[in-house]
Amino acid sequence: MTEPTRCGFVAVIGRPNVGKSTLVNALIGSKVSIVSRKAQTTRHRIHGVLTRGRDQYVFVDTPGFQTRHGGAMNRMMNRVVTRTLAEVDVVVHVAEAGKWSSGDAQVLPLLPDPAKTILAVNKVDALRNKNDMFAYVGKIMSQFTYGAVVPVSALRGVQLENLLAEIADRLPAGEHMFEADALTDRPVRFIAAEILREKIFRLVGDELPYGCTVVIEQWDETEEGARIAACIVVEREAHKPILLGAGGAHMKRIATEARQDMLKLLEKPVHLDVYIKVRKGWSERESALRELGYE
Repeated sequence: MTEPTRCGFVAVIGRPNVGKSTLVNALIGSKVSIVSRKAQTTRHRIHGVLTRGRDQYVFVDTPGFQTRHGGAMNRMMNRVVTRTLAEVDVVVHVAEAGKWSSGDAQVLPLLPDPAKTILAVNKVDALRNKNDMFAYVGKIMSQFTYGAVVPVSALRGVQLENLLAEIADRLPAGEHMFEADALTDRPVRFIAAEILREKIFRLVGDELPYGCTVVIEQWDETEEGARIAACIVVEREAHKPILLGAGGAHMKRIATEARQDMLKLLEKPVHLDVYIKVRKGWSERESALRELGYE
C-alpha cells in the first residue's frame, strides 16, 4: 500500500527583516514573495506552494510582527500574523543568527503548541564564530521550548532540506489542496503589483516612506502579449518627485525592471504604463487599506 499524502499550512513568522520572504522563496524554489533589505516589505499574507512526492507544503509568508510603530497599517498587519497562527498546522519562527532582540521576544507569546513550532535560525553564513550558536540557541530555548531548531541560510541554501524534513514530520495526513505544479494561490495581477512595489522599495526605499502601494488599474492579456496599467499610490505630493527622479530616471528604471520581471512571469511581451496618484493619509485609514486590497 502507498503511504497517505500529507498537506498543511506552514506559517513563517518573525520580527521584520529576518529573512522570512527570502526563506519562503528559497524553500519553494521560486519567487512568490517580494524581497528587499527594508523592513516590512511583506504586507500581505502570501501562500507559496511546494509539492514533493506525497507531501504538499502551503507556506504562509506573513508581515513582520512589530510593536515599535503604531498606525492603521501596522495594526492590520499584526492582526494578519495573529490570525494566521490560529489557522495553520506548523509554525516556523525565523530569527537572525546572533541577533536576538526585544522584537524577537515579542513574537514568543503568539506561538502555539511547541510541538508544532520550529525555530529557524537564519543567516548562519554571516555568523563569524559558529560556536556562538550554542549559547544563542540556549538563550532562546530558555524562553520557549521549540519542537525543533534548524540553523539555516536562506540566501546560501544551507540546511533547507533539514528544515523541510522537520516541517514534513508535522504535516497532517490529507489530500493535496493544489495541483502539483502550483507555486502560489495568489492571482497573477497581485504578483505583478508586488513586483512593481518591490522595485520601488529596492530603488528608492531609502528616500520614500512606507506610504506607497500599487494598484493594477488595467489588465488586457492575449496570447501575443499583455498591456498593463499600474498606479503607484503615495500619500504626499512631495513623494512624486522622489519616485520620478531627475528627468524621470527613477521611474523609468522602476518600470523597466518591473516589466522585465513581468515578462518572465507571463512568458510573453508586456507593455507597462505606470502612473502616480496622491491619496493623502491612505495608510492611516483602515477603510482605505481594505479598499486598496489589504487584509
